[in-house]
Amino acid sequence: MSLIGKEILPFKAQAYNSGTGEFIEVTDESLKGKWSIVCFYPADFTFVCPTELGDLQDQYATLKELGAEVYSVSTDTHFTHKAWHDHSDAISKLEYIMIGDPSQTISRNFDVLDEEAGLAQRGTFLIDPDGIVQTVEINADGIGRDASVLVDKIKAAQYVRNNPGEVCPAKWKEGEETLKPSLDLVGKI
Repeated sequence: MSLIGKEILPFKAQAYNSGTGEFIEVTDESLKGKWSIVCFYPADFTFVCPTELGDLQDQYATLKELGAEVYSVSTDTHFTHKAWHDHSDAISKLEYIMIGDPSQTISRNFDVLDEEAGLAQRGTFLIDPDGIVQTVEINADGIGRDASVLVDKIKAAQYVRNNPGEVCPAKWKEGEETLKPSLDLVGKI
């Protein structure tokens, strides 16, 4: 079942804040009041995962400018996240929050848990300030994601939120024309 348009479920977890080097607690309430990007990945100390998380870091400043916070999540512990951050050239550059989900609660809540492996799938969720899921992307384990698309997705989601009655067409970029669905538009696109 799709999570689009649904409020995130309650959770509480320990995390490693890569930006400050501190352990913190993160809850579902932490994601509310701002735009949030939650990026699930299978495991620390792996192969595709550090390329994705590094790519996400490359977009982090732009996402922050757009009012979004980034959270990465795996079923590893927050201690493992810190160890990976301390020993990996790619991961040591991260500045966002790395949530540990050893109980697998968050991965289950977002329906990305591979029950057999006990690991999260590659899922990316854009959550609005009300805690409502606006976009979902889930990839097979061997297919890495491109974080640059999140910039356009968040701009479109923010535009639609701030302009009721308008929608963003495919490949929409900030400043381009939007659509106003109406009877006059039916069959003319």
